[in-house]
Amino acid sequence: MKIAIIGAGAAGIIASIIAKRENNSLKIDLFDINNAIGKKILASGNGRCNISNIDCKVENYIGEDPNFTEFALKQFDFNSFKKFCKSIGLLLDIKKDGKVYPLSNEAKSVVNLLQNSLEDLHINLILETKITGIEKENKKFNLKAENREFKQYDKVLISSGLKAAPQLNATEEGLTLGSVLGHTFNPTYPSLVGLHTDFEQKSKIQGVKKESLVTLFIDGQKEKEIKGDLLFTKYGVSGFAILDISQYAAYPLSLYQNVQIAINLFPNFSRNEVLGMVESLFKTLPKQNAMQLLTGIISNKLAPVIFEICKIDKQSKAEDINAKQIRAILNTLINWRFKITDTQGFKHAEASGGGIRTEEVDNKTFESKKCEGLYFAGEILDIVGNRGGYNLQFAWASGFLAGKALSQK
Repeated sequence: MKIAIIGAGAAGIIASIIAKRENNSLKIDLFDINNAIGKKILASGNGRCNISNIDCKVENYIGEDPNFTEFALKQFDFNSFKKFCKSIGLLLDIKKDGKVYPLSNEAKSVVNLLQNSLEDLHINLILETKITGIEKENKKFNLKAENREFKQYDKVLISSGLKAAPQLNATEEGLTLGSVLGHTFNPTYPSLVGLHTDFEQKSKIQGVKKESLVTLFIDGQKEKEIKGDLLFTKYGVSGFAILDISQYAAYPLSLYQNVQIAINLFPNFSRNEVLGMVESLFKTLPKQNAMQLLTGIISNKLAPVIFEICKIDKQSKAEDINAKQIRAILNTLINWRFKITDTQGFKHAEASGGGIRTEEVDNKTFESKKCEGLYFAGEILDIVGNRGGYNLQFAWASGFLAGKALSQK
């Protein structure tokens, strides 16, 4: 039996290994557009490779139907993943927050060990090859590349991902291939990405970092609330809290909905406690410059901008700040509103949302319901995970089950 796997990322690699282990008589061709396997694995975790998470649940995923992930996450849970890693010689470092890294702390070691396994199993790597066409004729699949054709495959797995990180040659060619064979897909969008704001004074607060509570509003309705690091940038906002909340903001943005965030710079204090801090500063040193006093609790870059927003004279003494102005300062500190105009785009995104509709794919085998012998796994499906190893874990899990199914006659 002859198998083609398009895309040598996490899902495609593990599918190749599992299929060959289950059925050694298989002839597997593993295609990738790059000159080496696992380019996105190498880039994950800033080169350290946040390879998984010990606690992956349906709640950690979004898409048209996040419940699609449930079977795969249970069948190939963290213990199963750990066992697989051990089988290729990879030991793991489990952090207190549940994130999992290779013990070597290097993504390169992960890719090297996967490469060794592919070679040991005599899986045929066909690199620097972009598959641009697919057809099914007499129950066999034929693939087309720019200057070559690859024919007579019994089964095909498309695991070529989506457009996040185009600098790594990421494309959406897999969606086109799926469409040719009857599949539909949901519009794609960048996920885990910085957000652009319409705030005019962006450059004045660029580089300021603060733990904050970020609340997302879609068309005026509260959608999500996330606490974490926030970083003001030249284009708007970034940081872990923003990357996380971007998953819920990017798709509405693509639909031209009104997307706003509210930032609370003091998430660990009540409104009255923050009010008390400001009032205490001003009462204790009434003759001092009020804006300078505010730098006792916030960045010296933020203080003048907040005074601008509140239309308060920057030369005002503390004793001259009235109750209405204090309320304005307080509201900015704990409910600073920004309109989101765009994302940083696929080039800066850690993952892509949207993709092949999961209702058209079997969640146990990852075989197409539209075309017998066709399979999908990983990011190409309309499933995207939270930051923290969840996307890679779904890639491993979906690839594992697809690999098992590919091995069956």
